[in-house]
Amino acid sequence: MARVALVTGGTRGIGAAICVALKAAGYTVAANYAGNDDAANAFKDETGIPVYKWSVADYDACVEGIAKVEADLGPVDILVNNAGITRDGAFHKMSVEKWNEVIGTNLNGLFNMTRPLWEGMRDRSFGRVINISSINGQKGQAGQANYSAAKAGDLGFTKALAQEGSRKGITVNAICPGYIGTEMVRAIAPDVLEKHILPHIPVGRLGEPEEIARCVVFLASDDAGFITGSTLSANGGQTMT
Repeated sequence: MARVALVTGGTRGIGAAICVALKAAGYTVAANYAGNDDAANAFKDETGIPVYKWSVADYDACVEGIAKVEADLGPVDILVNNAGITRDGAFHKMSVEKWNEVIGTNLNGLFNMTRPLWEGMRDRSFGRVINISSINGQKGQAGQANYSAAKAGDLGFTKALAQEGSRKGITVNAICPGYIGTEMVRAIAPDVLEKHILPHIPVGRLGEPEEIARCVVFLASDDAGFITGSTLSANGGQTMT
């Protein structure tokens, strides 16, 4: 029986590419999403991957949603914590609401999703937790104190949890994408991309969602069983850590 993979924020952008790649690699895939029903239904129709709606910022909703996925598909062995939001702004203008929204989804969401699955992974002596952090969690970014803090927190969570899961056959790793050619990034004004972003990427281009997806497929595989607590930087050489 194929292992079950659950991808949060899985119906658009990087998450959608991850779902498609995992399915192509032979996994049974479930895609979580939070709000855009039209995009989710279009993704389901196009790929045949079932979609499940809940907010990863809500622990009780995560427990309920995971239970539904497992009732439909079986125990989840691979969790990809990909869901994320931005509420950018200069710190002196940042509201408590913008801070809490980003922390709630981008950092608390990792706990909310991983905790309900952790004991099952331990019982089965197998698990893969793959956390999609960000280059800005490594280097920081002006106007993103909330986002950078959350994504840096994701890396600490990864390293600590990896130590707890290692003797139970569970690996926990992070991927830090750089600028990836998603709909959001491609909406940036062309002159801003050409003058202020691409010159800082040594390979001279944006990454593609499929390139991040291939990293996930590898970390989910049995071949990656000796890799845990690691951060894979996929940023075209923009930041080397």
